[in-house]
Amino acid sequence: MFLDKIKKIRKIKSAKDITNYLWGISVRKTRATWLYPFLYRSYWHYLLHKSSKPNHQSKKSYYAARPNPGAGIGHQLANWIAGYWYAKQLGLTFAHIPFSTSQWDIFLGFGNGEVKVEELKRQGIKIRKLPLFTDGNTIEFALNKAIIQSYANEKVVFIAEQDQFYKAQYGVMEELKQKFHSAPARKNEKLIYNKDHFNIAIHVRRGDIMLDPSNPNLVMRYLSNDYFEKVLKQVTENLQTNKPIHIYFFSQGKPEDYPEFAQYPNLHWCLDMNAQESFLHFAYADLLITSKSSFSYKPALLNNGIKVCPKNFWHGYPTSKDWILVENDGTIDLNEKSKFI
Repeated sequence: MFLDKIKKIRKIKSAKDITNYLWGISVRKTRATWLYPFLYRSYWHYLLHKSSKPNHQSKKSYYAARPNPGAGIGHQLANWIAGYWYAKQLGLTFAHIPFSTSQWDIFLGFGNGEVKVEELKRQGIKIRKLPLFTDGNTIEFALNKAIIQSYANEKVVFIAEQDQFYKAQYGVMEELKQKFHSAPARKNEKLIYNKDHFNIAIHVRRGDIMLDPSNPNLVMRYLSNDYFEKVLKQVTENLQTNKPIHIYFFSQGKPEDYPEFAQYPNLHWCLDMNAQESFLHFAYADLLITSKSSFSYKPALLNNGIKVCPKNFWHGYPTSKDWILVENDGTIDLNEKSKFI
């Protein structure tokens, strides 16, 4: 009866799904307690072997993070990037776990030239999950390092706990750009932009965040039409370009939902473009205005143009000239405006 209830609530289809669901509950319930590390087989190994291993690893091990199969592509990308970053910080070889939809691996160029976790499993290499650690918490991070060290002289694939957080995702930005822009998928793609124009893409997040106005997790992601119009106005007034400006508006709904933008010439509505096409156009815009959304933040990491982004966001931004940050009320302060010149 209990399992039937779980299936009904979560639409779980297999025993593995049930196991993962129950594991997630255990993690959430114990995360803030002293009991939490004891959930992990790797932690027990550390307790039993922490004094018996030399201070090095003679065999190369691996690190990977699983893109959350129940999340959107922006969220999955955050997981993958965290794995890529922490593999470097821990001195391990990154191992690839594919996205829930293989078309995204092909589209992004991820997995090319990287060892796959499934291949390592077939070789009989042991898989061990690591406890979550708070990004920036040196004590929790040191525990992960100590756990890894306890497996010295063994070859292991260490898997990050689901949704291991990494705030400054731009730390691997150059590697991501190289993968994306050199991917075979780029060869046959076509953009609706005209190279003779200065092409502005603006992402106005709607859809999911409009479902429940009382949900604080959704409210924190909402920015009004007025916010975006105010940002766009400042951009067009301060932008230095000799090309005619064309604006591509990416969102959901219909043009009548956004009357604030009717005043802008050369405005192109992109309200029915699919996710990969939208992502591609974000990545290649001359200037990208993002939402509080991983879906536009991630292509901003791949974009070689100007990025105009909400300052108050859960991921970090580089301090370089091509990143312009916006206050919560849509104001771009003078220091940020100077980056347009």
